[in-house]
Amino acid sequence: MRYAHEVGKVRAAEGALMARLPDGALMQRAAAGLAAVCARLLPAVYGARVVLLVGGGDNGGDALYAGARLARRGARVRAVQAGSKIHEGGLAALRAAGGRLMEAPDAEAAVTAADLIVDGLTGIGGTGGLRDPHARYAALASESPGLVVACDVPSGVDASTGRVDGAAVQADVTVTFGTYKPGLLIDPGASYCGVVELVDIGLGPDLPAPDVVVARPADVQPPEPGPESDKYRRGVVGIIAGGDAFTGAAVLSTGGAVHGGAGMVRFASVEHPVELVRQRWPEAVTTVLPPGPHDPKILERVGRVQAWVVGPGLGTGDAAESLVEAALTTDLPVLVDADGLTVLARRRDLLRRAAPTVLTPHAGELSRLVDAGRDDIEAARLDHVRRAAAELSATVLLKGSTTLVAEADRPVRANPTGTPRLATAGTGDVLSGLIGALLAGGMPALDAAAAGAYLHGLAARLASAPAPGPESPISAYDVITALPDAFRVSQNHGSCGRRRPAPEAARPPERGAVSRAANAASGNGPPRVTGVPGGRPPG
Repeated sequence: MRYAHEVGKVRAAEGALMARLPDGALMQRAAAGLAAVCARLLPAVYGARVVLLVGGGDNGGDALYAGARLARRGARVRAVQAGSKIHEGGLAALRAAGGRLMEAPDAEAAVTAADLIVDGLTGIGGTGGLRDPHARYAALASESPGLVVACDVPSGVDASTGRVDGAAVQADVTVTFGTYKPGLLIDPGASYCGVVELVDIGLGPDLPAPDVVVARPADVQPPEPGPESDKYRRGVVGIIAGGDAFTGAAVLSTGGAVHGGAGMVRFASVEHPVELVRQRWPEAVTTVLPPGPHDPKILERVGRVQAWVVGPGLGTGDAAESLVEAALTTDLPVLVDADGLTVLARRRDLLRRAAPTVLTPHAGELSRLVDAGRDDIEAARLDHVRRAAAELSATVLLKGSTTLVAEADRPVRANPTGTPRLATAGTGDVLSGLIGALLAGGMPALDAAAAGAYLHGLAARLASAPAPGPESPISAYDVITALPDAFRVSQNHGSCGRRRPAPEAARPPERGAVSRAANAASGNGPPRVTGVPGGRPPG
Protein backbone atom coordinates (compact mmCIF):
# COMPACT_ATOMS: atom_id res chain seq x y z
CA MET A 1 0.00 0.00 0.00
CA ARG A 2 0.96 3.61 -0.45
CA TYR A 3 0.19 5.60 2.69
CA ALA A 4 -0.91 9.22 2.87
CA HIS A 5 -1.14 11.40 5.95
CA GLU A 6 -2.93 14.66 6.53
CA VAL A 7 -0.99 17.81 7.31
CA GLY A 8 -1.44 17.79 11.08
CA LYS A 9 0.07 14.31 11.37
CA VAL A 10 2.93 15.25 9.06
CA ARG A 11 3.72 18.35 11.11
CA ALA A 12 3.73 16.33 14.34
CA ALA A 13 6.07 13.73 12.84
CA GLU A 14 8.37 16.45 11.51
CA GLY A 15 8.48 18.06 14.94
CA ALA A 16 9.39 14.81 16.64
CA LEU A 17 12.13 14.09 14.11
CA MET A 18 13.58 17.62 14.16
CA ALA A 19 13.94 17.39 17.93
CA ARG A 20 16.45 14.56 17.37
CA LEU A 21 18.33 16.14 14.44
CA PRO A 22 20.75 19.05 14.13
CA ASP A 23 19.12 22.34 13.24
CA GLY A 24 18.23 22.50 9.54
CA ALA A 25 19.03 18.84 8.82
CA LEU A 26 15.47 17.94 7.83
CA MET A 27 15.26 20.78 5.32
CA GLN A 28 18.58 19.71 3.83
CA ARG A 29 17.25 16.18 3.36
CA ALA A 30 14.22 17.52 1.53
CA ALA A 31 16.33 19.88 -0.59
CA ALA A 32 18.71 17.06 -1.54
CA GLY A 33 15.85 14.90 -2.76
CA LEU A 34 14.25 17.79 -4.65
CA ALA A 35 17.53 18.70 -6.33
CA ALA A 36 18.18 15.07 -7.31
CA VAL A 37 14.82 14.78 -9.07
CA CYS A 38 15.31 18.10 -10.84
CA ALA A 39 18.77 17.06 -12.00
CA ARG A 40 17.44 13.83 -13.48
CA LEU A 41 14.75 15.68 -15.41
CA LEU A 42 17.22 18.00 -17.11
CA PRO A 43 19.23 16.84 -20.14
CA ALA A 44 22.23 18.44 -18.47
CA VAL A 45 22.42 20.41 -15.25
CA TYR A 46 25.32 22.57 -16.40
CA GLY A 47 23.95 25.62 -18.18
CA ALA A 48 20.29 24.75 -17.52
CA ARG A 49 18.00 27.72 -16.87
CA VAL A 50 16.20 27.14 -13.57
CA VAL A 51 13.71 29.52 -11.96
CA LEU A 52 12.61 29.15 -8.34
CA LEU A 53 9.22 30.60 -7.34
CA VAL A 54 9.58 31.00 -3.59
CA GLY A 55 7.22 31.97 -0.83
CA GLY A 56 8.16 32.93 2.69
CA GLY A 57 7.77 29.55 4.38
CA ASP A 58 9.79 26.37 4.68
CA ASN A 59 8.65 25.30 1.21
CA GLY A 60 10.48 28.32 -0.18
CA GLY A 61 13.52 27.32 1.87
CA ASP A 62 13.45 23.80 0.39
CA ALA A 63 13.37 25.31 -3.10
CA LEU A 64 16.22 27.74 -2.38
CA TYR A 65 18.51 25.08 -0.92
CA ALA A 66 17.72 22.75 -3.82
CA GLY A 67 18.47 25.62 -6.21
CA ALA A 68 21.81 26.12 -4.50
CA ARG A 69 22.70 22.47 -5.13
CA LEU A 70 21.83 22.85 -8.81
CA ALA A 71 23.77 26.10 -9.05
CA ARG A 72 26.87 24.40 -7.66
CA ARG A 73 26.59 21.96 -10.56
CA GLY A 74 26.56 24.79 -13.09
CA ALA A 75 22.87 25.56 -13.51
CA ARG A 76 21.85 29.20 -14.01
CA VAL A 77 19.45 29.54 -11.07
CA ARG A 78 17.27 32.58 -10.47
CA ALA A 79 14.79 33.01 -7.62
CA VAL A 80 11.57 35.03 -7.72
CA GLN A 81 10.32 36.19 -4.33
CA ALA A 82 6.55 36.11 -3.80
CA GLY A 83 5.45 38.25 -0.89
CA SER A 84 7.38 40.18 1.69
CA LYS A 85 9.35 37.35 3.34
CA ILE A 86 11.94 34.87 2.16
CA HIS A 87 13.92 32.11 3.86
CA GLU A 88 17.15 33.95 4.65
CA GLY A 89 19.32 30.85 5.09
CA GLY A 90 18.17 29.41 1.79
CA LEU A 91 18.69 32.69 -0.02
CA ALA A 92 22.21 33.01 1.39
CA ALA A 93 23.02 29.47 0.23
CA LEU A 94 21.71 30.21 -3.24
CA ARG A 95 23.75 33.38 -3.57
CA ALA A 96 26.88 31.66 -2.27
CA ALA A 97 26.45 29.01 -4.98
CA GLY A 98 26.16 31.62 -7.73
CA GLY A 99 22.38 31.96 -7.96
CA ARG A 100 20.64 35.27 -7.57
CA LEU A 101 17.36 36.87 -6.56
CA MET A 102 15.47 38.38 -9.46
CA GLU A 103 13.38 41.52 -9.50
CA ALA A 104 9.64 40.93 -9.93
CA PRO A 105 9.37 42.79 -13.30
CA ASP A 106 11.86 40.31 -14.82
CA ALA A 107 9.99 37.22 -13.61
CA GLU A 108 7.70 36.69 -16.58
CA ALA A 109 10.48 36.64 -19.16
CA ALA A 110 12.62 34.38 -16.98
CA VAL A 111 9.86 31.85 -16.35
CA THR A 112 8.95 31.75 -20.03
CA ALA A 113 12.58 31.05 -20.98
CA ALA A 114 13.29 28.56 -18.18
CA ASP A 115 14.07 24.91 -18.78
CA LEU A 116 12.73 24.06 -15.33
CA ILE A 117 10.57 25.95 -12.83
CA VAL A 118 10.44 24.95 -9.16
CA ASP A 119 7.19 25.82 -7.39
CA GLY A 120 7.98 26.71 -3.80
CA LEU A 121 5.23 29.30 -3.39
CA THR A 122 3.20 27.64 -0.65
CA GLY A 123 3.61 24.46 1.34
CA ILE A 124 1.41 21.74 2.76
CA GLY A 125 -0.12 24.19 5.21
CA GLY A 126 -1.62 26.32 2.46
CA THR A 127 -5.43 26.38 2.37
CA GLY A 128 -7.94 28.40 0.41
CA GLY A 129 -7.36 30.09 -2.91
CA LEU A 130 -4.07 31.68 -3.89
CA ARG A 131 -3.92 35.45 -3.88
CA ASP A 132 -1.64 37.69 -5.90
CA PRO A 133 1.23 37.64 -6.45
CA HIS A 134 1.11 33.88 -5.77
CA ALA A 135 -1.87 33.36 -8.09
CA ARG A 136 -0.16 35.30 -10.87
CA TYR A 137 3.04 33.28 -10.55
CA ALA A 138 1.05 30.02 -10.44
CA ALA A 139 -0.62 30.90 -13.73
CA LEU A 140 2.70 31.95 -15.23
CA ALA A 141 4.34 28.65 -14.29
CA SER A 142 1.40 26.58 -15.50
CA GLU A 143 1.49 28.22 -18.91
CA SER A 144 5.26 28.08 -19.35
CA PRO A 145 6.90 25.73 -21.88
CA GLY A 146 9.46 24.50 -19.34
CA LEU A 147 9.05 21.62 -16.90
CA VAL A 148 7.31 22.50 -13.64
CA VAL A 149 8.36 20.72 -10.45
CA ALA A 150 6.21 21.33 -7.36
CA CYS A 151 7.84 21.23 -3.95
CA ASP A 152 5.81 18.93 -1.63
CA VAL A 153 2.44 19.94 -3.14
CA PRO A 154 1.44 22.15 -6.07
CA SER A 155 0.66 25.60 -4.73
CA GLY A 156 -3.09 26.10 -4.58
CA VAL A 157 -3.85 22.43 -3.80
CA ASP A 158 -5.04 21.58 -0.28
CA ALA A 159 -2.58 18.87 0.77
CA SER A 160 -5.01 17.17 3.16
CA THR A 161 -8.09 17.02 0.93
CA GLY A 162 -7.18 17.71 -2.69
CA ARG A 163 -9.48 20.71 -2.75
CA VAL A 164 -8.58 23.50 -5.21
CA ASP A 165 -10.16 26.92 -4.74
CA GLY A 166 -9.09 29.07 -7.67
CA ALA A 167 -5.63 29.22 -9.22
CA ALA A 168 -3.15 26.39 -8.69
CA VAL A 169 0.17 25.36 -10.18
CA GLN A 170 -0.14 22.68 -12.89
CA ALA A 171 2.96 20.61 -12.22
CA ASP A 172 4.65 18.02 -14.37
CA VAL A 173 6.29 16.44 -11.32
CA THR A 174 5.52 16.85 -7.63
CA VAL A 175 8.30 15.97 -5.18
CA THR A 176 6.72 15.25 -1.80
CA PHE A 177 8.58 14.62 1.42
CA GLY A 178 8.26 11.93 4.08
CA THR A 179 4.87 10.54 3.10
CA TYR A 180 2.22 11.04 0.48
CA LYS A 181 -0.45 13.60 1.27
CA PRO A 182 -4.11 12.81 0.49
CA GLY A 183 -4.45 15.84 -1.76
CA LEU A 184 -1.81 14.42 -4.10
CA LEU A 185 -3.91 11.29 -4.66
CA ILE A 186 -7.45 12.64 -4.78
CA ASP A 187 -8.98 14.86 -7.42
CA PRO A 188 -9.21 17.68 -8.13
CA GLY A 189 -5.80 18.15 -6.49
CA ALA A 190 -4.30 15.01 -7.99
CA SER A 191 -4.89 16.31 -11.50
CA TYR A 192 -2.45 19.17 -10.79
CA CYS A 193 0.41 16.94 -9.61
CA GLY A 194 1.71 15.15 -12.69
CA VAL A 195 4.06 12.38 -11.56
CA VAL A 196 4.43 12.23 -7.77
CA GLU A 197 7.91 11.47 -6.43
CA LEU A 198 8.25 10.50 -2.76
CA VAL A 199 11.45 11.48 -0.97
CA ASP A 200 12.12 9.50 2.22
CA ILE A 201 13.36 11.99 4.82
CA GLY A 202 13.03 9.66 7.80
CA LEU A 203 9.51 10.43 9.06
CA GLY A 204 8.36 6.80 9.02
CA PRO A 205 8.89 5.90 12.71
CA ASP A 206 7.03 9.03 13.82
CA LEU A 207 4.01 8.71 11.54
CA PRO A 208 0.74 7.33 12.94
CA ALA A 209 -1.84 5.31 11.01
CA PRO A 210 -2.50 6.76 7.55
CA ASP A 211 -5.57 8.72 6.58
CA VAL A 212 -5.67 7.46 2.98
CA VAL A 213 -4.18 4.37 1.39
CA VAL A 214 -3.69 3.46 -2.26
CA ALA A 215 -3.35 -0.14 -3.39
CA ARG A 216 -0.41 -1.50 -5.31
CA PRO A 217 -1.05 -4.50 -7.59
CA ALA A 218 0.13 -6.95 -4.93
CA ASP A 219 -2.46 -5.56 -2.50
CA VAL A 220 -5.40 -6.58 -4.68
CA GLN A 221 -6.17 -10.16 -3.79
CA PRO A 222 -9.55 -11.40 -5.02
CA PRO A 223 -10.66 -14.86 -3.88
CA GLU A 224 -8.86 -17.68 -5.65
CA PRO A 225 -10.46 -21.10 -6.19
CA GLY A 226 -8.64 -24.07 -4.71
CA PRO A 227 -8.50 -27.75 -5.68
CA GLU A 228 -11.64 -28.49 -3.62
CA SER A 229 -13.64 -25.51 -4.85
CA ASP A 230 -17.06 -25.85 -6.40
CA LYS A 231 -19.51 -23.22 -7.59
CA TYR A 232 -21.10 -22.89 -4.17
CA ARG A 233 -17.84 -22.59 -2.28
CA ARG A 234 -16.67 -19.93 -4.71
CA GLY A 235 -19.70 -17.82 -3.84
CA VAL A 236 -23.21 -17.35 -5.15
CA VAL A 237 -24.30 -13.76 -5.75
CA GLY A 238 -27.92 -12.74 -6.17
CA ILE A 239 -28.70 -9.78 -8.43
CA ILE A 240 -31.98 -7.90 -8.40
CA ALA A 241 -31.84 -5.41 -11.23
CA GLY A 242 -33.56 -4.09 -14.31
CA GLY A 243 -37.16 -3.52 -15.20
CA ASP A 244 -39.29 -2.95 -18.24
CA ALA A 245 -37.84 0.54 -18.65
CA PHE A 246 -34.15 -0.22 -18.00
CA THR A 247 -33.15 -3.64 -19.22
CA GLY A 248 -29.48 -2.97 -19.96
CA ALA A 249 -28.58 -2.65 -16.27
CA ALA A 250 -29.73 -6.23 -15.74
CA VAL A 251 -27.46 -7.60 -18.47
CA LEU A 252 -24.45 -5.49 -17.48
CA SER A 253 -24.55 -6.10 -13.73
CA THR A 254 -24.93 -9.83 -14.36
CA GLY A 255 -21.98 -9.72 -16.75
CA GLY A 256 -19.84 -7.99 -14.14
CA ALA A 257 -20.59 -10.78 -11.69
CA VAL A 258 -20.08 -13.59 -14.22
CA HIS A 259 -16.66 -12.23 -15.18
CA GLY A 260 -15.93 -11.15 -11.61
CA GLY A 261 -15.28 -14.63 -10.28
CA ALA A 262 -18.67 -15.65 -8.88
CA GLY A 263 -19.25 -19.38 -8.66
CA MET A 264 -22.85 -18.79 -9.63
CA VAL A 265 -25.02 -15.80 -10.42
CA ARG A 266 -28.70 -15.89 -9.53
CA PHE A 267 -30.64 -13.15 -11.30
CA ALA A 268 -34.17 -12.04 -10.46
CA SER A 269 -36.41 -9.46 -12.07
CA VAL A 270 -39.60 -9.08 -14.05
CA GLU A 271 -40.00 -11.10 -17.21
CA HIS A 272 -38.35 -9.02 -19.96
CA PRO A 273 -34.98 -8.39 -18.21
CA VAL A 274 -34.89 -12.07 -17.29
CA GLU A 275 -35.32 -13.02 -20.95
CA LEU A 276 -32.42 -10.78 -21.95
CA VAL A 277 -30.14 -12.11 -19.21
CA ARG A 278 -30.92 -15.68 -20.23
CA GLN A 279 -29.99 -14.88 -23.82
CA ARG A 280 -26.72 -13.12 -23.01
CA TRP A 281 -25.61 -15.04 -19.91
CA PRO A 282 -26.93 -18.60 -20.13
CA GLU A 283 -24.82 -19.58 -17.11
CA ALA A 284 -26.93 -17.33 -14.85
CA VAL A 285 -29.77 -18.97 -12.93
CA THR A 286 -32.82 -16.76 -13.38
CA THR A 287 -36.08 -16.19 -11.57
CA VAL A 288 -39.06 -14.23 -12.92
CA LEU A 289 -40.63 -12.05 -10.26
CA PRO A 290 -44.23 -10.88 -10.54
CA PRO A 291 -44.92 -7.15 -10.58
CA GLY A 292 -44.71 -5.75 -7.06
CA PRO A 293 -44.95 -4.55 -4.40
CA HIS A 294 -43.52 -7.69 -2.86
CA ASP A 295 -43.59 -9.51 0.42
CA PRO A 296 -40.19 -9.49 2.22
CA LYS A 297 -40.00 -13.26 1.72
CA ILE A 298 -40.05 -12.89 -2.06
CA LEU A 299 -36.30 -13.53 -2.25
CA GLU A 300 -36.77 -17.07 -0.97
CA ARG A 301 -37.94 -17.87 -4.50
CA VAL A 302 -34.53 -16.92 -5.88
CA GLY A 303 -32.51 -19.50 -3.93
CA ARG A 304 -29.59 -19.39 -1.54
CA VAL A 305 -26.89 -16.76 -2.07
CA GLN A 306 -23.96 -15.38 -0.12
CA ALA A 307 -24.48 -11.72 -1.10
CA TRP A 308 -27.05 -9.53 -2.84
CA VAL A 309 -26.76 -6.74 -5.41
CA VAL A 310 -29.88 -4.61 -5.68
CA GLY A 311 -30.81 -1.46 -7.53
CA PRO A 312 -29.37 -1.08 -11.05
CA GLY A 313 -32.22 -0.15 -13.41
CA LEU A 314 -34.76 -1.30 -10.84
CA GLY A 315 -36.91 1.80 -10.79
CA THR A 316 -37.82 3.84 -7.72
CA GLY A 317 -41.49 3.03 -7.14
CA ASP A 318 -43.19 0.87 -4.53
CA ALA A 319 -42.19 -2.39 -6.23
CA ALA A 320 -38.52 -1.40 -6.28
CA GLU A 321 -38.69 -0.23 -2.68
CA SER A 322 -40.10 -3.57 -1.58
CA LEU A 323 -37.21 -5.42 -3.25
CA VAL A 324 -34.59 -3.14 -1.70
CA GLU A 325 -36.23 -3.71 1.67
CA ALA A 326 -36.32 -7.47 1.13
CA ALA A 327 -32.57 -7.56 0.40
CA LEU A 328 -31.62 -5.32 3.31
CA THR A 329 -33.66 -7.29 5.83
CA THR A 330 -31.52 -10.38 5.17
CA ASP A 331 -28.45 -11.14 7.25
CA LEU A 332 -26.22 -11.18 4.15
CA PRO A 333 -23.87 -8.58 2.64
CA VAL A 334 -25.82 -6.28 0.31
CA LEU A 335 -24.59 -3.84 -2.32
CA VAL A 336 -27.04 -1.07 -3.21
CA ASP A 337 -26.55 0.96 -6.38
CA ALA A 338 -28.34 3.32 -8.74
CA ASP A 339 -32.13 3.31 -8.26
CA GLY A 340 -31.67 1.45 -5.01
CA LEU A 341 -29.81 4.47 -3.65
CA THR A 342 -32.71 6.73 -4.60
CA VAL A 343 -34.99 4.45 -2.61
CA LEU A 344 -32.62 4.62 0.37
CA ALA A 345 -32.68 8.42 0.28
CA ARG A 346 -36.28 8.19 1.54
CA ARG A 347 -35.81 4.94 3.50
CA ARG A 348 -32.61 5.41 5.45
CA ASP A 349 -34.15 3.27 8.18
CA LEU A 350 -33.31 0.24 6.02
CA LEU A 351 -29.62 0.85 6.69
CA ARG A 352 -30.00 -0.06 10.36
CA ARG A 353 -28.66 -3.58 10.02
CA ALA A 354 -25.81 -5.70 11.35
CA ALA A 355 -24.68 -7.29 8.07
CA PRO A 356 -22.28 -5.44 5.74
CA THR A 357 -23.79 -2.86 3.39
CA VAL A 358 -21.95 -1.38 0.42
CA LEU A 359 -23.29 1.78 -1.23
CA THR A 360 -21.87 2.86 -4.60
CA PRO A 361 -23.10 6.39 -5.36
CA HIS A 362 -21.79 9.05 -7.66
CA ALA A 363 -21.80 12.59 -6.29
CA GLY A 364 -25.39 13.28 -7.33
CA GLU A 365 -26.71 10.15 -5.63
CA LEU A 366 -24.66 10.84 -2.51
CA SER A 367 -26.07 14.36 -2.36
CA ARG A 368 -29.54 12.88 -1.86
CA LEU A 369 -28.34 10.45 0.78
CA VAL A 370 -26.52 12.96 3.01
CA ASP A 371 -28.26 16.24 2.13
CA ALA A 372 -25.25 17.96 0.57
CA GLY A 373 -24.83 19.78 -2.71
CA ARG A 374 -23.31 17.85 -5.60
CA ASP A 375 -20.78 20.59 -6.29
CA ASP A 376 -19.79 20.64 -2.62
CA ILE A 377 -19.22 16.89 -2.70
CA GLU A 378 -17.09 17.11 -5.85
CA ALA A 379 -14.98 19.89 -4.32
CA ALA A 380 -14.35 17.99 -1.06
CA ARG A 381 -14.73 14.32 -1.92
CA LEU A 382 -12.66 13.00 0.96
CA ASP A 383 -14.62 14.86 3.61
CA HIS A 384 -17.97 13.79 2.21
CA VAL A 385 -17.18 10.11 1.69
CA ARG A 386 -15.99 9.91 5.31
CA ARG A 387 -19.09 11.69 6.52
CA ALA A 388 -21.33 9.38 4.50
CA ALA A 389 -19.68 6.21 5.80
CA ALA A 390 -20.10 7.35 9.40
CA GLU A 391 -23.61 8.74 8.98
CA LEU A 392 -24.99 5.82 6.99
CA SER A 393 -23.15 3.04 8.87
CA ALA A 394 -22.07 1.54 5.54
CA THR A 395 -19.09 1.02 3.29
CA VAL A 396 -19.39 3.89 0.81
CA LEU A 397 -17.74 3.83 -2.61
CA LEU A 398 -17.90 7.31 -4.09
CA LYS A 399 -17.48 7.09 -7.85
CA GLY A 400 -15.70 9.80 -9.76
CA SER A 401 -12.39 10.88 -11.22
CA THR A 402 -10.83 9.50 -8.06
CA THR A 403 -12.98 6.70 -6.70
CA LEU A 404 -12.88 6.63 -2.89
CA VAL A 405 -13.97 3.84 -0.57
CA ALA A 406 -14.66 4.60 3.08
CA GLU A 407 -15.71 2.86 6.27
CA ALA A 408 -16.01 4.53 9.63
CA ASP A 409 -12.74 4.69 11.59
CA ARG A 410 -10.68 3.16 8.75
CA PRO A 411 -8.25 4.79 6.30
CA VAL A 412 -10.00 5.80 3.11
CA ARG A 413 -9.01 3.76 0.05
CA ALA A 414 -8.24 5.86 -3.04
CA ASN A 415 -8.36 3.92 -6.29
CA PRO A 416 -5.31 4.40 -8.56
CA THR A 417 -6.70 2.79 -11.73
CA GLY A 418 -9.21 3.94 -14.32
CA THR A 419 -9.61 6.26 -17.25
CA PRO A 420 -12.01 9.03 -18.29
CA ARG A 421 -13.30 6.51 -20.85
CA LEU A 422 -15.27 4.97 -17.97
CA ALA A 423 -17.62 7.96 -18.13
CA THR A 424 -20.12 6.08 -20.26
CA ALA A 425 -23.49 4.52 -19.55
CA GLY A 426 -23.56 1.15 -17.84
CA THR A 427 -20.06 0.96 -16.41
CA GLY A 428 -21.41 1.48 -12.90
CA ASP A 429 -23.72 -1.51 -13.37
CA VAL A 430 -20.70 -3.64 -14.27
CA LEU A 431 -18.93 -2.45 -11.11
CA SER A 432 -21.91 -3.42 -8.97
CA GLY A 433 -21.95 -6.97 -10.27
CA LEU A 434 -18.17 -7.28 -9.90
CA ILE A 435 -18.16 -6.14 -6.26
CA GLY A 436 -21.16 -8.38 -5.56
CA ALA A 437 -19.18 -11.37 -6.81
CA LEU A 438 -16.26 -10.46 -4.53
CA LEU A 439 -18.60 -10.11 -1.55
CA ALA A 440 -20.12 -13.49 -2.29
CA GLY A 441 -16.60 -14.93 -2.46
CA GLY A 442 -16.06 -13.93 1.15
CA MET A 443 -14.12 -10.67 0.92
CA PRO A 444 -14.86 -8.11 3.66
CA ALA A 445 -16.91 -5.18 2.40
CA LEU A 446 -14.08 -2.60 2.37
CA ASP A 447 -11.70 -4.97 0.61
CA ALA A 448 -14.33 -6.09 -1.90
CA ALA A 449 -15.29 -2.54 -2.82
CA ALA A 450 -11.67 -1.40 -3.14
CA ALA A 451 -10.62 -4.47 -5.14
CA GLY A 452 -13.66 -4.12 -7.38
CA ALA A 453 -12.86 -0.49 -8.13
CA TYR A 454 -9.24 -1.39 -8.87
CA LEU A 455 -10.06 -4.26 -11.24
CA HIS A 456 -12.87 -2.29 -12.90
CA GLY A 457 -10.54 0.64 -13.60
CA LEU A 458 -7.79 -1.65 -14.79
CA ALA A 459 -10.19 -3.47 -17.13
CA ALA A 460 -11.23 -0.13 -18.59
CA ARG A 461 -7.61 0.82 -19.26
CA LEU A 462 -6.92 -2.51 -20.91
CA ALA A 463 -10.07 -2.23 -23.03
CA SER A 464 -9.39 1.34 -24.14
CA ALA A 465 -5.70 0.76 -24.95
CA PRO A 466 -4.84 -2.94 -25.30
CA ALA A 467 -1.48 -1.91 -26.78
CA PRO A 468 0.68 1.16 -26.09
CA GLY A 469 -0.79 4.20 -27.77
CA PRO A 470 -3.82 6.46 -27.54
CA GLU A 471 -6.96 5.30 -25.78
CA SER A 472 -10.11 4.59 -27.77
CA PRO A 473 -13.76 4.90 -26.74
CA ILE A 474 -15.16 1.90 -24.88
CA SER A 475 -18.56 0.62 -23.85
CA ALA A 476 -19.62 -0.97 -20.59
CA TYR A 477 -19.60 -4.35 -22.30
CA ASP A 478 -15.95 -3.79 -23.28
CA VAL A 479 -15.14 -3.47 -19.58
CA ILE A 480 -16.84 -6.82 -18.90
CA THR A 481 -14.84 -8.60 -21.58
CA ALA A 482 -11.57 -7.09 -20.30
CA LEU A 483 -12.12 -8.22 -16.70
CA PRO A 484 -10.33 -11.59 -17.14
CA ASP A 485 -7.24 -9.73 -18.38
CA ALA A 486 -7.49 -7.35 -15.43
CA PHE A 487 -7.53 -10.27 -13.00
CA ARG A 488 -4.49 -11.78 -14.72
CA VAL A 489 -2.51 -8.53 -14.66
CA SER A 490 -3.35 -7.98 -11.01
CA GLN A 491 -2.45 -11.54 -10.02
CA ASN A 492 0.88 -11.21 -11.81
CA HIS A 493 1.53 -8.02 -9.83
CA GLY A 494 1.78 -6.18 -13.11
CA SER A 495 1.51 -2.46 -13.71
CA CYS A 496 -1.97 -0.96 -13.53
CA GLY A 497 -2.07 0.26 -17.09
CA ARG A 498 0.71 1.16 -19.46
CA ARG A 499 4.09 2.14 -18.06
CA ARG A 500 5.43 5.49 -19.10
CA PRO A 501 8.93 5.28 -20.60
CA ALA A 502 11.76 6.71 -18.51
CA PRO A 503 13.06 10.12 -19.58
CA GLU A 504 15.91 9.94 -22.06
CA ALA A 505 19.18 11.23 -20.68
CA ALA A 506 19.88 13.10 -23.92
CA ARG A 507 16.88 15.43 -23.79
CA PRO A 508 14.14 16.55 -21.40
CA PRO A 509 10.73 14.90 -21.66
CA GLU A 510 8.02 16.86 -23.39
CA ARG A 511 5.85 19.07 -21.23
CA GLY A 512 2.84 17.13 -19.97
CA ALA A 513 4.45 13.77 -20.69
CA VAL A 514 7.01 13.60 -17.89
CA SER A 515 7.73 10.02 -16.93
CA ARG A 516 8.81 8.42 -13.70
CA ALA A 517 12.30 9.25 -12.59
CA ALA A 518 14.63 6.45 -11.51
CA ASN A 519 13.93 4.92 -8.11
CA ALA A 520 17.33 5.66 -6.60
CA ALA A 521 18.74 9.15 -6.36
CA SER A 522 22.33 9.73 -7.29
CA GLY A 523 24.89 12.22 -6.13
CA ASN A 524 25.78 13.26 -2.58
CA GLY A 525 23.79 10.55 -0.84
CA PRO A 526 20.36 12.18 -1.09
CA PRO A 527 17.35 10.35 0.34
CA ARG A 528 15.67 7.48 -1.44
CA VAL A 529 13.12 8.64 -4.02
CA THR A 530 10.24 6.67 -5.48
CA GLY A 531 7.71 7.71 -8.08
CA VAL A 532 4.03 7.11 -8.71
CA PRO A 533 1.65 8.70 -11.20
CA GLY A 534 -0.47 11.20 -9.35
CA GLY A 535 -4.10 10.17 -9.12
CA ARG A 536 -5.20 10.41 -12.73
CA PRO A 537 -8.78 9.46 -13.11
CA PRO A 538 -10.11 6.20 -11.78
CA GLY A 539 -13.44 4.93 -12.78
